[in-house]
Amino acid sequence: MNKKNKPDSRGFVYSTDPNFVFEPKHENVETLPASQQKLRVKLDTKQRAGKAVTLIEGFIGKPDDLEELGRKLKNFCGTGGSAKEGEIIVQGDQREKVLQWLHKNGYVNSKKAGG
Repeated sequence: MNKKNKPDSRGFVYSTDPNFVFEPKHENVETLPASQQKLRVKLDTKQRAGKAVTLIEGFIGKPDDLEELGRKLKNFCGTGGSAKEGEIIVQGDQREKVLQWLHKNGYVNSKKAGG
């Protein structure tokens, strides 16, 4: 699939309806408390030139809160990364450190996904 035909984060590739306008589901979503967040931590290497990254998915809340959580996780792990589109990327295999930090800070429903 070339870049032009890749689906966006909502799963849309193309619409034949000339009047189609995507209406986002959650514009002003309130950030859930840490104890109610169900975060999944997994190792990902897809489309990253073989480099491993720790991917944290499932955050429900405002983009600013997502970026703040990402900044705290990256600082704790001592690595770089990013936080966008509802997921946090931390460079390297940091799954154990990330889980340790999440559990210590009240994210009790967080778990390791996959292998």
